[in-house]
Amino acid sequence: MKFPHDAALPPPYLEPRQAQRSPPNDYENMLGDAIEAAFGAGIWELPGVVARLNREGIRTPDGQAWTIGRFEAEMARLGA
Repeated sequence: MKFPHDAALPPPYLEPRQAQRSPPNDYENMLGDAIEAAFGAGIWELPGVVARLNREGIRTPDGQAWTIGRFEAEMARLGA
């Protein structure tokens, strides 16, 4: 099948930050690095990620300890 305007089609890959409206701030970079470190340590389940963030002293934007609910809400906010 040929599309009428092939040149208008997007490239066949995703841009790494295609959903972001602005570059990540220091908090977002820190949180992303901490989540990547948890994954790198073999922690894949949400309770373990939340526990590791708390052990590492990473706090929510308002300074609270993480809970599963706070983590899910923050990921939803950052992804919006």
